[in-house]
Amino acid sequence: MPRYGLLAIVAAFAAHAGTGGPPDSLTDNPAAPDSLYSGAASLPSPQDVPYAPGAIDLQVDATDVERRIVVVHESIPVKPGPLTLLYPEWLPGTHAPRGPIDALAGLTLTAGGRTLDWLRDPLNVYAFHVDVPAAATRLEVDFQFASALLREQGRTSITPEIVGLQWNTVLLYPAGYFATRIGMVATLTIPDGWDLGTALEIDTRRGPVIRFKPVSLDTLVDSPVLAGRYFKSIDLDPGAKQPVHLDLVADTPESLEARPERVAPHRKLIQEAYALLGPPHYERYEFLLALSDHFGEIGLEHHRSSEDRRAPGYFSEWDKQIAGRNLLPHELAHSWNGKFRRPVGLATPDFNVPMQNTLLWVYEGLTNYFDQVLSARAGLWSEEFARQSWANAAANMDRNRPGRAWRDLEDTTDQPIITPRRPLSWLSWQRAEDYYTEGQLIWLDVDTQVRELTNDRRTLDDFARAFFGIDPGSLGPKTYTFADIVRSLKSVVAFDWETFLVQRLRGRGVGAPLDGLTRGGWKLVFTEASTEYGRSLEEQRKAIDFIYSLGFNVAVQTSQLTEVRWGSPAYDASLTLGTTLIAVNGREYRPERLKEAIAAAKADKKPIELLVKNLDRYRTVRMAYYDGLKYPRLERIRSTPDRLTSILKPRT
Repeated sequence: MPRYGLLAIVAAFAAHAGTGGPPDSLTDNPAAPDSLYSGAASLPSPQDVPYAPGAIDLQVDATDVERRIVVVHESIPVKPGPLTLLYPEWLPGTHAPRGPIDALAGLTLTAGGRTLDWLRDPLNVYAFHVDVPAAATRLEVDFQFASALLREQGRTSITPEIVGLQWNTVLLYPAGYFATRIGMVATLTIPDGWDLGTALEIDTRRGPVIRFKPVSLDTLVDSPVLAGRYFKSIDLDPGAKQPVHLDLVADTPESLEARPERVAPHRKLIQEAYALLGPPHYERYEFLLALSDHFGEIGLEHHRSSEDRRAPGYFSEWDKQIAGRNLLPHELAHSWNGKFRRPVGLATPDFNVPMQNTLLWVYEGLTNYFDQVLSARAGLWSEEFARQSWANAAANMDRNRPGRAWRDLEDTTDQPIITPRRPLSWLSWQRAEDYYTEGQLIWLDVDTQVRELTNDRRTLDDFARAFFGIDPGSLGPKTYTFADIVRSLKSVVAFDWETFLVQRLRGRGVGAPLDGLTRGGWKLVFTEASTEYGRSLEEQRKAIDFIYSLGFNVAVQTSQLTEVRWGSPAYDASLTLGTTLIAVNGREYRPERLKEAIAAAKADKKPIELLVKNLDRYRTVRMAYYDGLKYPRLERIRSTPDRLTSILKPRT
């Protein structure tokens, strides 16, 4: 068909979208092609009806791990006439339009052996329009997913040893239907000798070719696959009706070895989660954990699984990985908070309807609170380590967020939509996704307020079980609103929760909400010695922390500043992100030398002299800072109830 003819079809289809019937007439009109673009983005709204032509057959070949190219073939049952295919754009868990459309390549559509012309929608680049010929019953779709080769291109999801397959990256689906009403039958080919973990049920397996049982499009996208040359699965709840597995892949087989005493807290995590949140809303759960230096960083929740990555030494260098052990508790808690119970604005009918993020302070902030609590209760963290983590969170929001003066917490829930997760020039002033950490502080505030109001007879655990433990066996999702949160809190203890929460969500000004710590029996202080949590966080981030003294963090390998606090001594000296430290008081920069210089300046009151480089410019700055090193920790408030320790006590 001539291209202008396809344009006419697109325009006619758009003009009649949502009417339930085809356009009255479709004619070629090459005279004014530009005018045809005006209505092209009016796609059919998703309807809660079955995709009548039948289930889509999806075949994915992920064996080209050297070139990191995934080959895709779809066979889509169709009816003749205009059809719009969508590439998933709005992705659950990312809360943003981050579908990697730029990685789709080589798109070819055929029907009955005939290649069809297609047109990308000019106003919605995730939509592809095609006219299905009169006699066609199936549309054959072929393309490649060109996974990132370099960090600048995005997250690495394929290495020579590991494949992390997110189904949303390797499919197109027909517009106009709920994702729950489109059937999918998926087949995956992985390299010979590899094994895999996934929440999907396997129908048949013939060597490297795995065919999964039919599921809806919604379930398929929510059920990623982690495959590896080196694979091991650990049963975390032996004999349970709802089995839970820790599925490991790694760069080397040595990283898979886990001593029993290091597996034990992961097993206890499952029981502590049930005690806190109520019975599970899954028939099985799979932690998909990559232990790798090369596989891209990820922690992404799904209803029956999670995609996670930690360093290769997660088990073998146990004491060096402490700060990152709350990742699995976080993603597991999301099975209840975010998947089974979901903010109404995030429960979209398909993957191309925009999401609304207003309740992310519950979805993520409450889950952040749960991961701290569960890490301690399960024994992944000691109680002291958990308290040190709270100190870091409190200091970060209270001292390292002057941007609270202009931007309230609720506004940060739009940050995933505003920009992908990349470094900001002035994080402390611009603010990013603070609904995680400040949201965590709000929920500590709620928990201690409940305890104080009830003389410690009731806790946030009561809210959690009542809110997330409903309808055992149901998969949901069951949506919630702000009013639902308030109503459920009032059922635990009568109080003006609406005003309480709104003040914290929409209030502006210097200083984070720390009443939860005070009611918990502790206060934030700063000392000249870092805590175990602080040192572990430095190890995880590969950066040295001077944020509460001079006002910056420094990358270990490059000596570049990775963060500069707005209004700090470093800010006053015009130091910025990307500046390299060359020398301290006339000697080559080393972290220990800068620490010594800060300590000496406190005693002799002489400015600290730094030689720095930015771009091709060298300059010397003198910083008149005399308050010494500063690291956050919590200090007990005497003669007050120690509620924070009570919160962290195991329940099983």
